[in-house]
Amino acid sequence: MKFAVIVFPGSNCDHDAYHATKHVLGQDAEFVWHKDTTLKGADVVILPGGFSYGDYLRTGAIAQFSPVMTAVREFAGSGGPILGICNGFQVLCEAKLLPGALLRNKDLKFHCEHVGVRVEQTSTPFTNRASAGQVLKLPIAHGEGNYFADQVTLEQLESSGRVIFRYCDNGGRIADEANPNGSLNGIAGICNDRRNVVGLMPHPERACESALGSEDGLVLFDSVVASLASSGALMA
Repeated sequence: MKFAVIVFPGSNCDHDAYHATKHVLGQDAEFVWHKDTTLKGADVVILPGGFSYGDYLRTGAIAQFSPVMTAVREFAGSGGPILGICNGFQVLCEAKLLPGALLRNKDLKFHCEHVGVRVEQTSTPFTNRASAGQVLKLPIAHGEGNYFADQVTLEQLESSGRVIFRYCDNGGRIADEANPNGSLNGIAGICNDRRNVVGLMPHPERACESALGSEDGLVLFDSVVASLASSGALMA
């Protein structure tokens, strides 16, 4: 299986994603520069965290126009699994591959800490090996992680089961004090209609080894490997 890790000017979690997929999972992985026009035969695409284009204008606002995003959109349209992490989530929202927007954290502070994240849905390529209600310990590192959508969009996300992750306490309880950024309904991650595009603000790639304080993030990567292996959808 081959992972494509998209690299924008300002990406700084690309090597974390590469390490998790290549060295922890033992899968093939390749960096794909923002000016490239193909995904180099990838089976899975990761848009990593960082500060693409220096977060100029808005987080992810310029990255959506990168040449590589044409290939990313086509890959999404074909049903290919895409994971947007932190800034990658912001890019997916700006590119309209996911609805809503990520605003400044409610307290206007940058948060860098481990948080509880509850798995809400297991019907995506990135959560099929998790359990509904499972609490993951994942790190966050963002100043604009406050998920916002209009009321109609929010109701659609909730009614269609497209809220994939929520911030929670250690016991899995959704509470204001467990929400680090003020996201509506405690939303930490969502998916698209087809459920093949997933975005989340926490960093699962930084929680794949016990030495990093948690291995809980590994379930997202194990899930997509298992999903594609069982579907026979791997590239030749």
